[in-house]
Amino acid sequence: MKLKNNIFATLLLIAVTAGCSSTPLKVASVRIKGSDTMLHLTSLLAQQYMEEHPGISIYVEGGGTASGVRALIRGEIDICTGSRNLEADEVKLLAEQYGSLGVSFLIAKDGLSIYLNEENPVKEITTQQLKDIYTCKIKNWKELGGADRSIMLITRNTNSGTYLYFKEHILEGNGYCTDASAYPTTQNVIDQVNANVNAIGYGGVGFKADVYFAKINGIEPTEENIRNDKYPISRYLHFYTLSQPDGAVKDFIDWVLSPGGQKIIEDAGFISLFEISF
Repeated sequence: MKLKNNIFATLLLIAVTAGCSSTPLKVASVRIKGSDTMLHLTSLLAQQYMEEHPGISIYVEGGGTASGVRALIRGEIDICTGSRNLEADEVKLLAEQYGSLGVSFLIAKDGLSIYLNEENPVKEITTQQLKDIYTCKIKNWKELGGADRSIMLITRNTNSGTYLYFKEHILEGNGYCTDASAYPTTQNVIDQVNANVNAIGYGGVGFKADVYFAKINGIEPTEENIRNDKYPISRYLHFYTLSQPDGAVKDFIDWVLSPGGQKIIEDAGFISLFEISF
């Protein structure tokens, strides 16, 4: 799947007419903002839902999990999409402003894929090697059995939930190597890795592109391995709301968690919460 190289908003509207009646149809709206990893997926879900539910308009915007959480706390959106758990300071703000910790809905699973250029002879990396690469302890591919070339580090920017997830689960809280180049979207990361044989980056498994998805600790990021937690960098994707949703927001979330919504999640390259059979 291809995303544009800048953070953008996708406005998805389905126009509905009711025969020759001059009475306008009342339209309910749902506003969503957050994870870049989930942007294309959420847009697909919104589009299909609107086609099946006339009278609902869903607005989907990216920008990163952190920006989505801020918008949710300010009351600007109904749903924040997140590729990570909420941070302690975010939970604190929610509690202070709303007397609530918010509500989290798990909607899918994702494998955090490690992207390598297809011409790179290195095809397998351990989690320890990943940590050493991204903390500047390993700087040359020859240390991993590859060519005698410097490793080009590609990462996401600090607004990204994927950036924070990688820092917490792979770097174990250590800081990123200062040699790393940060990019705002997963597609930017893929483009850089595709263009440079020495590059390494990371992002969601749902992004299909001309890069190689490395084995981690000898395990491929397949659907089965991610669903069963065999792949070592598996995570859930979230919808966050300020409180228990109702109306159009609740209906949309319920639909996403239904077999129809989960089928779209699978078709988009992510992992449904349960096996789908149609």
